[in-house]
Amino acid sequence: QVQLVESGGGLMQPGGSLRLACVVSGSSISRWSMAWFRQAPGKEREFVAAIAWSGSTGHADSVKGRFTMSRVNARNTVYLQMNNLKTEDTAVYYCAGDPPPALIRSSWYSPDNWEYWGQGTQVTVSS
Repeated sequence: QVQLVESGGGLMQPGGSLRLACVVSGSSISRWSMAWFRQAPGKEREFVAAIAWSGSTGHADSVKGRFTMSRVNARNTVYLQMNNLKTEDTAVYYCAGDPPPALIRSSWYSPDNWEYWGQGTQVTVSS
């Protein structure tokens, strides 16, 4: 049984940094596409970042230059480094994964294309 477990969320002041981690169990993710989405209260789930098995990444315009997604296949883990946090980054952050065949980049942005999800971790940015 595949499970994705996020960690690293919390309360942070604007301008601060957090690093989220997503550990996957039940399958090796070395050939998986992986992603981070977020959902704020009253809003739809939105794409944040994704990483292909090759290590190629894509980030939403709203986080480009501030957030960086990475992966360590040996640890079956993906990360989201979040710097210069803003109040509008407040949301529940979800890790998503999809086994081979790899998702094409244009498919990354819709939550419907991702097969596995974690339970989410809350990130609150407030002074």
